[in-house]
Amino acid sequence: MAKRLEGKVAIVTGAGQTPGDTVGNGRAISILFAREGARVMLVDRNLESAQETQAMIAKDGGTAFAFQADVTIAEDCQKMAAACAERYGQIDILVNNVGTGGRDGTPVQVTEETWDRVFNINLRGMFLTCKYVLPFMEARETGAIVNISSIAAVCATPMLAYKTSKAGVNALTHTIAMQYAAKGIRANCIMPGLMNTPMAIEGISKAMKIDKEELIKRRSKAVPLKGGMGDGWDTAYGALFLASDEAKFITSVMLPIDGGQSARIG
Repeated sequence: MAKRLEGKVAIVTGAGQTPGDTVGNGRAISILFAREGARVMLVDRNLESAQETQAMIAKDGGTAFAFQADVTIAEDCQKMAAACAERYGQIDILVNNVGTGGRDGTPVQVTEETWDRVFNINLRGMFLTCKYVLPFMEARETGAIVNISSIAAVCATPMLAYKTSKAGVNALTHTIAMQYAAKGIRANCIMPGLMNTPMAIEGISKAMKIDKEELIKRRSKAVPLKGGMGDGWDTAYGALFLASDEAKFITSVMLPIDGGQSARIG
């Protein structure tokens, strides 16, 4: 199949990425959506990085424009939604891809500053983008929201703030899906597992002070499925399906893309 998003307009937040050797989730999603016919608004706090994604899409012959915004700021989110609607006349898809981890741990170890920062970025940001995009979808009684969560939401992990914020993303998705189903708006989320993306590999290797190749080996060994870690394209193809009309009867789903890692029980 080709042009699975023909005629659609998509907003992707976190459409730039951390510098690294591989492609990040947001950049992969943006490129794939454009290849499939969507006109894409590339939102990132780092405008230069979003513009790099735009250049890649243009090279492919796709349509996109970069927009600078901080999703934790309500005014930025309001301007983002208005700018997309003004430029393209509609908003069909919203992919919330902004997220962070950082210094985390047990309730005793986590600082209040870390807790607030993680929740502000991971959960407040998604609430705000949805708050200002949903009215445009509601007016046309159609739309698809894809939130990027994490298997940390349902798996045991020592990262309290990260896990709890991602569980909140799942709850936010469920609530929106049920509240807006009658309006023809779907909301689903993806729970990536261990991924070979710049944010994960570059960030964790620096924090743990270990070689990147060693980190990749360790993470890949934790994945049940042959081949080890996934990558940004795995997340992107999951998002493409959930955003497309092929998933028109699917809402409130939390889809693990993790090589079976979250299926390990007992």
